[in-house]
Amino acid sequence: MSRASGDVERDGRNGATKGARGPTMTDVAAAAGVSQTTVSLVLNEAEGARLLDQTRERVLEAARTLGYRLMKRGAPAQSIAGATAIGFVVNEMSTDPWTAIAMDGAREKAWEHGLTISAAVTRGDAEMEQAVLAQMAAQPLLGLIYGTIHTQRVTPPPALSRIPTILLNCYAADRSLPSIVPSEVAGGHTAVRRLLRAGHRRIGFIMGEALMDASRDRLKGYRHALAGADLPFDPDLVKPGNWEPSAGYEQTFALMRLAAPPTAIFCANDLMAVGSIEALRELGRRIPEDVAVVGYDDRELAQFTHPPLTTVLLPHFEMGAQAAAYLIDHAGRPPLRPPQIKIECPLIERKSVGPSLSEFEI
Repeated sequence: MSRASGDVERDGRNGATKGARGPTMTDVAAAAGVSQTTVSLVLNEAEGARLLDQTRERVLEAARTLGYRLMKRGAPAQSIAGATAIGFVVNEMSTDPWTAIAMDGAREKAWEHGLTISAAVTRGDAEMEQAVLAQMAAQPLLGLIYGTIHTQRVTPPPALSRIPTILLNCYAADRSLPSIVPSEVAGGHTAVRRLLRAGHRRIGFIMGEALMDASRDRLKGYRHALAGADLPFDPDLVKPGNWEPSAGYEQTFALMRLAAPPTAIFCANDLMAVGSIEALRELGRRIPEDVAVVGYDDRELAQFTHPPLTTVLLPHFEMGAQAAAYLIDHAGRPPLRPPQIKIECPLIERKSVGPSLSEFEI
């Protein structure tokens, strides 16, 4: 798959150029079959987290097997380029877990180097953002992580020119700043390839909102995977959605009314997959025996559907960790050309897709 010049592809399972680093929380999540949030809660020994004992043990066993080690608090602060903290500014943190997960990744990576995180949420208020960035620029920060809750193109505020900055889950059209984004096209490709390997050739796709980068890129991945399998693109198998369970529910009925209905459905997020599973249950279809379902995001609820949902992980923990690592690695030494780093979105295998029937590869 081609990439624009300056792009760097990174492995979402280890958060770095493939093979360059050890296991991370994303590795542990994949091995344990749980979400990044669950791994973070277990390994950080979060108080009040309501998790089953067997879930905790599965996470701990996966961490032991992989040799993952969580950096514990207590390392002495040290100055890098005269700073002891990294700024973390996002437009939203409460509506979805993504920016909180990314901040946890940044926090852990920063702490490995004795740095802390100074965080602020602007809620999309331009005046508040201006005040927050002015306050951040006045601090002796190593650099700033400027992020958005949804992957999107942004126009960097002028204040970002006064402090070393990396964009997180967003990008500037002119590539004036380095950025870290999920590799969404490859993620869609991964989801559909898994269904192809299970023997499916009629694969439905329920999109998210068409104007969003994530929805368009996941559709590109869907189409690339079909083309790689020498299968024609059938527009009847692609249905519009809105990221909500209701869309997955309604569009699954629409797909199953086709003269040649799909034997598998790829939903552009886990919430729509929940609706799809409910619709299939009402239609009397067994999952995965009659119809396989794959989601995207790896939300916490994906572990608790019936059957548990096979999904593609949005690697926000690794994205946050890599954003902090970039600022640390380039402290005082900015690259000549700011890169766009794409983090791989790995498959989290659960029970909503049957076993692979072939060694089909794309």
